[in-house]
Amino acid sequence: MAEHLRAHDAALERLKALHPKLIDLSLDRMRRLCAALGDPQDRLPPVIHVAGTNGKGSTVAYLRAMAEAAGLKVHVFTSPHLVRFSERIRLAGTLITDDHLAAVLDRVEAANAGGEITFFEITTAAAFVAFAEVPADLCIIEVGLGGVLDATNVIKRPAVSVIAPVDIDHREFLGDTLTAIAGEKAGIIKPGAPAVSARQQEEAEIVIESAAERAGLPLTLMGRDFDAWNEGGRLLVQMQDRLLDLPAPSLPGEHQFANAGLAVAGLLTLADPRIDETAMGRGIANTVWPARFQRLTAGPLAERAKAAGADLWLDGGHNPHAGRAVSRAVADLAARDGRPVALISGLLANKDATGFFGAFRGVAAKVFTVTFEGHAAATAADTAAAAELAGLRASACASVQDALDRALGMDPVPHVLICGSLYLAGEVLGLSRETWPA
Repeated sequence: MAEHLRAHDAALERLKALHPKLIDLSLDRMRRLCAALGDPQDRLPPVIHVAGTNGKGSTVAYLRAMAEAAGLKVHVFTSPHLVRFSERIRLAGTLITDDHLAAVLDRVEAANAGGEITFFEITTAAAFVAFAEVPADLCIIEVGLGGVLDATNVIKRPAVSVIAPVDIDHREFLGDTLTAIAGEKAGIIKPGAPAVSARQQEEAEIVIESAAERAGLPLTLMGRDFDAWNEGGRLLVQMQDRLLDLPAPSLPGEHQFANAGLAVAGLLTLADPRIDETAMGRGIANTVWPARFQRLTAGPLAERAKAAGADLWLDGGHNPHAGRAVSRAVADLAARDGRPVALISGLLANKDATGFFGAFRGVAAKVFTVTFEGHAAATAADTAAAAELAGLRASACASVQDALDRALGMDPVPHVLICGSLYLAGEVLGLSRETWPA
């Protein structure tokens, strides 16, 4: 991984040393820093602001792909990155360059003047500065954590607010109940900015609907005001006034029909006449979003799997809701040829590992657990214990390579899924320049 430690990575290491706190939910510091920078968040192209627990990254990817298929120049801010920090900031269609990012970070750090700030806040401010200074037609901003006090929520009036499915995650910051977490996510809903939501569990739906009512907005809710489904291998999106018949999403998994449908509804709410149904179809059919049930066909692990006659998949989902979605996708693979499924999994220590693995009961024949660098990762032994508690057969392994060798030794050769954390996914993609997200 050291070969991509470039100028901006050195700047980031300095910023992390100066501002080591990753999460401290508040908007006061962010407002102060943005004011010192001339409030770049108020000088952005029309913004689609996306929150949610699962599927928000895929929804952002569909939004971007459809808008770019229509010829629009699109800024995108996402987190976390998988291999290189520059993945977080896409300027008018291309990742920010190393030199540009280093220069912007220097300016933001100077404007901060040594004040208390978190790492995510200072990097979000850097994205806003870059976006404000490069012309574009649309800006898609993914919430980092929660919504109400997330650093991105200094945006006063987005063009559209989009809320992907809400579920339990990040309890230490957002609360222990679905109602509390939905309240945080719904914090991006603002007066004058139409809101679109994915299908939600009842508790979350009530909270999101209430937030829209307080803002004086109609909420466009999947399952009530529109819907999306797979029919004959096509994505059908039923709005109140039209039915769109679109190609299947390029991202694998039945859950991606809902994510793509949410993105379509978001763009229809934006109502930019340049983004027509033809562009939507092209975008959905060609969306790329690494580590979301991604088939690995390049790099050393993929080559090892191919030589053994196995297919290798990668997914960064890390909570029970994500586990249920990806377990359905991998079960579909197994159903086609009867071959078993093996998981190679590592999770952060603060995640509901037993709940995550519970989604794979009856799907995965064996789990090979690993740990990964930093980020408060759970040990391989602890992750194996959680998988066993969920009713799966599990073995702790020394590395991903060791785990893959053990999985490939199964008879018959299984479908292999590396899963459990985006940080683990980043380590896997970082093994070869061929697999770096671009």
